[in-house]
Amino acid sequence: MPLLNSIATPYAEALLQVIEARGETEQTAEQAKAVLKIWESSPELRSAMSSPVLEPEAKKAALVKLFSDQLSQAFINLLKLLADRKRISVLDAVLLRFLELYRENRNIALAKVTSAVPLNKEQEDILVQKIRSIAGTERVELEVLVDPLIIGGFIINIGSQVIDASLAGQVRRLGLALAKSG
Repeated sequence: MPLLNSIATPYAEALLQVIEARGETEQTAEQAKAVLKIWESSPELRSAMSSPVLEPEAKKAALVKLFSDQLSQAFINLLKLLADRKRISVLDAVLLRFLELYRENRNIALAKVTSAVPLNKEQEDILVQKIRSIAGTERVELEVLVDPLIIGGFIINIGSQVIDASLAGQVRRLGLALAKSG
């Protein structure tokens, strides 16, 4: 990942600098999340944009047609620049790095929560309160995933910190404790 980060970081930093100067930071962060979802859920789009057969001009035209009415001009310019420099295939890495820098600058903790079942609003609010105290910040962004394999409870990832309050985790820890005592 270091090589990919060294490619993505300059683009992410440039985008952040431009949008902060224009006062479009919050809006562009939301747009980046939306584009990431589209990018990750569309193998056809990723494949087309990674294809060496498609010329950069065709890729730029397609990106503008797809996104021009949904994205700020600075974001569109980033897409065009990545296409011109034959780097559009790393768009996800650029956007992830951009969001990382955005969160760092605003002291926002990203908490990835995996639960066995979907969480309701009240449960999310309680988790956010707990995460605020753990992360030491007022602003928390939740990324909630559902994984029935954890059986019950939840797993929270905040940076490098992991809090495993899942039933599967408890069973695993119990099994390890039994193995050690036997």
